[in-house]
Amino acid sequence: MSISRAIDKLNEMIAGAVSWALLIAVIICTGNALVRYTFNLSSNSWLEIQWYLFAAVFMLAAAHTLKRDEHVRIDVVTSHFSKRTQVWIDLFGYLLFLLPVCLIVIYYGIPFARYSINTAEMSSSAGGLIVWPVKLLVPFGFVLLLLQAFSEIIKRIEFLAGRIDGHEFAKHVTTPEQEIEAIKSANQL
Repeated sequence: MSISRAIDKLNEMIAGAVSWALLIAVIICTGNALVRYTFNLSSNSWLEIQWYLFAAVFMLAAAHTLKRDEHVRIDVVTSHFSKRTQVWIDLFGYLLFLLPVCLIVIYYGIPFARYSINTAEMSSSAGGLIVWPVKLLVPFGFVLLLLQAFSEIIKRIEFLAGRIDGHEFAKHVTTPEQEIEAIKSANQL
């Protein structure tokens, strides 16, 4: 569990830092739109930096999203199963799907980024930026996702072995009926 906690902490720190990139992207987007419509000026660099920042948020926060158990799931189906069965489904999904996909993207993403770095690749847009930083996000983001997958696997194995109670990895599991009630309550506010 100490390895799992260290991975969780790493991804929490990265997600906290990356959350600022989203704010910066919104500020740049707003400023760029104001300048474009007020002064009829525009720059591809400003558009590309927005894309780069969004890519950073998306790629670097994916592992944190997995840690918080907030990826798209099939809760409508699995909510009818016992907690133990849900954990087995998670474990199966991580081992059979998530780990191989992460490894494949890392395997192909490293040469993809390395080529961009070695050639000092630039955007083909007029006034565009260097491309390698955003391409480097692909393997780096998937390494973080792979690490988080290992953390989640450790937690599920510990749960199945009876050494933890599951609160470390499961957000509150609800039935579809409970979800509907929560939505109705929120709409009444």
